[in-house]
Amino acid sequence: MRRLHEGGRIDRSRPMEFIFDGKALAGYRGDTLASALLANGFGLVGRSFKYHRPRGIYSAGPEEPNALVTVGARGRREPNLPATTVELADGLVAESQNRWPSLKFDIQS
Repeated sequence: MRRLHEGGRIDRSRPMEFIFDGKALAGYRGDTLASALLANGFGLVGRSFKYHRPRGIYSAGPEEPNALVTVGARGRREPNLPATTVELADGLVAESQNRWPSLKFDIQS
């Protein structure tokens, strides 16, 4: 994981696991989904709606225009949430959007 060893509002004594695009990742209590993805080396978190151009995390607040994700699993899913506003929870399941078949290789881009 890439992150500072101390400071900020992250409780490094409380690790959490979450899933992004089917891959199990680790974060800490106090992380947002965006900060945990960045710490795990994810620079690409979605694709643009029309042309499927790569999108990363641009800001740290609710004004984030690019890092939109779908959160939830099975019958209960919430699309178009800014990853910067989603508080990390143990067992959280999130997916990138506007890509097929995968985020790194999008056939429509």
